[in-house]
Amino acid sequence: MAKEKQRKDHDKQEHHTNPWLYSIKIGFFAGLIWGIVRWMFYEMKFTKVLPGFAADPFFRSSFLKTGWGEVVGIGAFVLFSIAASLLYTIALGRLRGPWPGVLYGAAWWAILFIVVGPMLGIMESIRIAGWNTLYTEICVFLLWGVFIGYSITFEFTDEASREPINAE
Repeated sequence: MAKEKQRKDHDKQEHHTNPWLYSIKIGFFAGLIWGIVRWMFYEMKFTKVLPGFAADPFFRSSFLKTGWGEVVGIGAFVLFSIAASLLYTIALGRLRGPWPGVLYGAAWWAILFIVVGPMLGIMESIRIAGWNTLYTEICVFLLWGVFIGYSITFEFTDEASREPINAE
């Protein structure tokens, strides 16, 4: 009888997720998963943008084309994704649905591929890059944005999952 009461009391306790640690976790996995996907697309020649474009300001392009350079590049994309995930939590964390994540990914693509990337020489202008590169990168960034946005949104706006199983 006492164990059943403890179980019911435990079920009634509220679940609180630390938004900052959760965002770091989501950013880590977003960077790892989509960084590896970007690397695979680069190896299959779908895109000309180096997998390590995020590390380009700190390392030579010749190093980023080596095996260890690709690992460093994916690590830099993971760090970039963690920062982007924390920013999403601050700016858009309470919006519902997948669309804010789609728009977030599109905004990052535009910032990196239209404004900052060509200006810093990290990547070619979109007029030069080619259709395969543009389509591949926009698709990856849209999915990356949905992964970050929808994961964070679902965790912090889905109240039904926090209800006890036997709630009345």
